[in-house]
Amino acid sequence: MTGTDPLRLAILISGRGSNMSAIARACAEGRINARVDLVLSERASAAGLDAARALGIDARTVAWPGAAEREQFERSLDAALAAACPDIIVLAGFMRILSQQFVEARAGRILNIHPSLLPRYRGLHTHRRALEARDRIHGASVHFVTAELDGGPVILQSRVAVRTADTEDTLSARVQATEHIIYPRVIGWLADGRLAWREGRPWLDGKALDAPVVEDFP
Repeated sequence: MTGTDPLRLAILISGRGSNMSAIARACAEGRINARVDLVLSERASAAGLDAARALGIDARTVAWPGAAEREQFERSLDAALAAACPDIIVLAGFMRILSQQFVEARAGRILNIHPSLLPRYRGLHTHRRALEARDRIHGASVHFVTAELDGGPVILQSRVAVRTADTEDTLSARVQATEHIIYPRVIGWLADGRLAWREGRPWLDGKALDAPVVEDFP
């Protein structure tokens, strides 16, 4: 994934799409050599769909039919993605768990961002759990997606100090602000050929990435 052609992205969302918007702005402003060709959501009511359309991006719904029909959903999702031919699929607040078959067929081509310092706090309510544990440091992780929930190799993490007066909302806001920085950055590394998936693991600048890059934020 090198050269002058922009990296083609398809972004999957379920809600407001704030990370999607941050990525799209980074592309439009030329900060990363990528472009968002398609935004998909399983929820027609997702506010991020209108945000994408306002940015001139093709945004569509692939309706979630229920857990019993996940295979049907993934076939529809696959068809929508195939039409766009993305280089990378970006999960940005996408709240559906993709099957092992779907993920393994796209190994090294799906990214996710999770609001915790993985492997801590996989799943939901990460900010609440960090506060309940009285953690002093919290943050977010960009990782390649594997069949294990929030278990793929982590590429880049942001770290923020947990403040004494923090609530879920205040901590979430500070962590999310860092997400809008680190997610485009990782995509930029892919677009520039610095980051690659080889031998079932991430490589950065020609070396196997055995531990994530970590950046501290105020």
